[in-house]
Amino acid sequence: MRTFRFILQYIKKHRFQYIAGILTLFVVDFANLYIPELTGTVTDGLAARTLGWDGVVSCLVSIFVLGLTLAAGRFLWRYFLFGASRSIEKELRNDMFGHLEKMSVEYYNEHKTGDLMTRFTSDLNAVRMSIGPAVICVFDASVMTVMVICQMMFYVDVKLTLLAVIPMLFICAGEIYYGKIIHARFLKRQEAVSGLTDFVQESFSGVRVIKAFVRERAQLRAFAKANRNSMEKNLDVVRLQSVVMPLLDVVIGLSALITLVYGGYLALVGDITLGRFVAFNQYINMLVWPMLACGDAINMFSQGAASLRRIQEILDEKPEIFDREDALEVDWMKGDIELDHLTFLHRGHSEPTLKDISLSVPAGTTLAIIGRTGNGKSTLVNLLLRLYRTKPGMIRIDGRDINQIPLKTLRENIAYVPQDNFLFSDTLKSNIAFGADDWDMDSVVRATQAACIHENIVAFPDGYETIVGERGVTLSGGQKQRSSIARALMKDAPILILDDALSAVDTDTEEHILRNLKQNRQGKTTILIAHRISTIQNADRILVLEDGEAKEIGNHEELMRENGIYRSMFEQQQLEAAVSRQKAELDAGHMSEETAKGGTLG
Repeated sequence: MRTFRFILQYIKKHRFQYIAGILTLFVVDFANLYIPELTGTVTDGLAARTLGWDGVVSCLVSIFVLGLTLAAGRFLWRYFLFGASRSIEKELRNDMFGHLEKMSVEYYNEHKTGDLMTRFTSDLNAVRMSIGPAVICVFDASVMTVMVICQMMFYVDVKLTLLAVIPMLFICAGEIYYGKIIHARFLKRQEAVSGLTDFVQESFSGVRVIKAFVRERAQLRAFAKANRNSMEKNLDVVRLQSVVMPLLDVVIGLSALITLVYGGYLALVGDITLGRFVAFNQYINMLVWPMLACGDAINMFSQGAASLRRIQEILDEKPEIFDREDALEVDWMKGDIELDHLTFLHRGHSEPTLKDISLSVPAGTTLAIIGRTGNGKSTLVNLLLRLYRTKPGMIRIDGRDINQIPLKTLRENIAYVPQDNFLFSDTLKSNIAFGADDWDMDSVVRATQAACIHENIVAFPDGYETIVGERGVTLSGGQKQRSSIARALMKDAPILILDDALSAVDTDTEEHILRNLKQNRQGKTTILIAHRISTIQNADRILVLEDGEAKEIGNHEELMRENGIYRSMFEQQQLEAAVSRQKAELDAGHMSEETAKGGTLG
C-alpha cells in the first residue's frame, strides 16, 4: 500500500494523459467488438443469399472505417500512456539524482556504485513497464474481456460462452499465484544484477592495479562467479515463465477446442447461424490477448513493485547534513576559523578520529596540518566543508556556528583541492572552470599560470580543449594535481584547502606554486595538508596531529625549538633527502667511470 501511494503521487501529475489514454483504449476495444459481428453478417448474408453487393460494400466500408479508428486509436493510446510512463521515469530519475546529491559522504562509503547504477537503469525500467504497458494489459484483461464475453453471450449463445470461458477462470487463479512467486524471484535477480554491475564498475576503475599485480585471471574467475550467479537468478525467472506461458497456451487451446466442438454442433443443428459461429471463433481469438495480457500485467506489476521498493530505499534515506531552520544567510565570509574542543567519531568506529582539538585561525592566515597517515588530517577539512556532521559549537567560521551557515553559502566560500584530484571526462578548460559561475578564458589562463600547469596545457595538441578522459586518466599525477589547484584558484574563495595537493610535483614546481599562492592569496585563509615539511615550513601556523590529537601548534621556528614530534619529522626527512642525494651522486659517479672505461677500450 505504501509503495502504491508513493507511485500514485507521480501518476496524479499525469492523470489527464492517463485518462485520455484509457478513454482512447476503451474506444479501440469497443470498435474491435463490431468487426466479428460485421464478418458474421456478411457470412450469413452470403450463405443465405439475402445480402446484395451494396450490402457487402456497406459492411466492407464499415470494417474499413473501424480499421482506421483502430489505427488512430492505437497511436493515441500509445502516445498518452507510454508518454506518461516515460515522463514519470524521467521525473523519478531526476528525483533520485537530486536526492543522492544531498546524501553525505558516509552514505557513499556504505553503498556501492554498481548497486546505485542498477537502480537508476534496470529498476527504473521495470517501474516504467509497470505504469505504462502494464496499465494497458490490465485494461484489456478486464474491460475488454467483459465486453467480449457480453457480446458473445448476447450476439451468439449463452451456454457456448460459459463453456468456452470456464478454462479461462483457471488462468486467472493461476496467475495470482504466479505473481507472488515471480515477485520474490525478480527481487533476487535485481540484487544479482546489482552485484555484477558493481563488480564490473570497480574492476574497470581499478584496471591499472589489476594489470600491475597480474590479477587478470583471478578477476576473470571472480567475474565468472558473479556472472553465473546473475545468470542463475535470471534463469529462475525464465524457468517460471517457461512453465506458465505454455500452460496458458494449453488452456486457451482447450477453450478453442470447446468452441469448435460444441459451437460446430450448435451450428449444425441450427441453434446458431454459420455467421455467428464464425464471429464466435473470432471473439475467442480476441480473448487470447487479454488472457496473455493478464499474465504479462502480473509479471510487470510484480517486477515493478520489487524495483519500486528498491528505489524507495534510496528516496527514504534522510540526508544527514542539511540546512537547519536557524541557518543564517551570509553573503560573504572573511575566513576566520575557530575549532573549539573538536571531537569526531566516524560511523562504525569505536575510537574518535579527532580528539579535543582547539585552534584559532584568523582570516588571512596560512595554516599547515601535518601528521602521519590516518591521523585525521583529511577528516578535519571534510568537517570544515560539512561533508560530515559535527556537534554544534565545535567549529565556528567568522564567529558563526558552522551548522548555522547554509550549505550553499559555506561551500561557495571554500575552494577545495581533494586528495584524489578527481577530474571529469571533459576538456581541461571545462574542468578548470568547473566551480566558477562567471568566467572567461583570461581567468582560466591566470589560474593555470598560478598552478604552473599553463605551459603543459598549451603543449598538448588540443591545448585547453584536450579531453582528459575518465577521472583524468590521460594526465600524469602531477598534471592532475596542478589542474585541481587551478580549478580551486578559479573560485577565488576566502578559504582555500589543499589536501596533500603537492605530493606529485617536484620541489622546484612546488616552490613556484607556493610562491604564487602567497602572492595571490594575501588576506585570505589557506589550509595546507602535507607530508613534506618543505611544503609547509613557511606557513603562519602549523598543526601537528598525532593519534587524532593536536600535539603541537606553532610556526616552524617555534616547533623546532620544542624539540618534539615536528623536529623529529623534520630531521628524519632531512636525513632521507641527504641519503637520496648521496645515492644519486654515487650513481652519477659510477656512470662516469663506466663511460670513461668504454672510451678507453674504444
